[in-house]
Amino acid sequence: MDKRIVLTIVALAAASLVSAQVRRGNGIVPDSSIEKPEDVGVRMHTNYIIYAPDGAIRPAANPGGETPASLGCVYDVVSAPISGCPIATATEVPTGGSGVIVIVDAYDYPSAAADLATFSTEFGLPAPNFAVKYASGTKPPNGCSNGWNGEESLDIEWAHAMAPNAQIILMEAASSSNSALYTAVTAANSYIAANGGKGEVSMSWGGSETSGETSSDHYFTQSGVVYFASAGDSPGVIYPSSSVDVVSAGGTQVNRSGGNYTNQTAWSDGGGGTSRYESRPSFQSGVSGVVGTHRGTPDLSFDSSGGSPVAVYNSNCYGGWLEVYGTSVASPSLAGIINNAGTFNTSSNAENTEIYTNMSNTSDFTDITSGSCGTHSATTGYDLCTGVGVDRGLFGK
Repeated sequence: MDKRIVLTIVALAAASLVSAQVRRGNGIVPDSSIEKPEDVGVRMHTNYIIYAPDGAIRPAANPGGETPASLGCVYDVVSAPISGCPIATATEVPTGGSGVIVIVDAYDYPSAAADLATFSTEFGLPAPNFAVKYASGTKPPNGCSNGWNGEESLDIEWAHAMAPNAQIILMEAASSSNSALYTAVTAANSYIAANGGKGEVSMSWGGSETSGETSSDHYFTQSGVVYFASAGDSPGVIYPSSSVDVVSAGGTQVNRSGGNYTNQTAWSDGGGGTSRYESRPSFQSGVSGVVGTHRGTPDLSFDSSGGSPVAVYNSNCYGGWLEVYGTSVASPSLAGIINNAGTFNTSSNAENTEIYTNMSNTSDFTDITSGSCGTHSATTGYDLCTGVGVDRGLFGK
């Protein structure tokens, strides 16, 4: 059968499987990325959007969007970045990585290993060292119908893209409830402790802040682990991004002219702001003029915009290549970059302390000084849209 016909059939099937999709700008928001009033304080949502400029999800036979090579070039995570970092001709991919990166997500993704292998082969990455674990000990239901399946493909593929030699573990929670996801974080902590004692945990999910959120911060404090959480795909603050014990991952837009990279601006729909409930941590004492007495988010940023979506492969739910965006891209990608740097700080607090101490070093970070997110603007120095800015290679992380 003609491949185009197969993809059309798969696209129609995907449309029926993924429920409650909402059109937003040039993308479609899956059900998992929609927070309903009854979800607040009870269950978390993802932070990704499927690029669909014509209003329909159309899986492709070939990848589109930014690639591991193009963004590896933009962020200086490759040894010889080429001028302009063009998507079409940038071919050198990141190398390195070690230890463990645990991706915590909800529900099951049956084709995870096969899809990650396809992604790796397509972009010339090493064969992944990958495994799926069930946090509750039992395989959860398939996450295709609610959108979590797409989140999982994005997360494992882009963590592997930035740290291809690290072991990637997909820790599947039984559901998207807060309790199930925290159980999965605990299982991630146990896995890292039993497998070298150092690594990263990526959480591309979150929910509106609640007055009791600080009581959950302890899940993100295991020695030897640095935790990452997406800052959100709409202006404002979400948890666990707002926790003082995570690295909050914000969003930028990668801008190009004639296919060549020019600069980055704040992503207009990116999350960021000051927490209502988390006090300012010690690592933000130097930016108290911006954050005041409360924890500010994000800390560090990465490409997340619909103007610069990334390639993702998902066969189980979508049957092909998608272009995806949102701060769900930032969390696993930054976890991969920091893993690749190889320093393995003992905690998120230690990681953030290093980030903020070195924020003015132009050899480590590129400050993002244009664009806005809601009522906040990207400015010189730390801001509530992009944090300290973006990495310049593995030195800045």
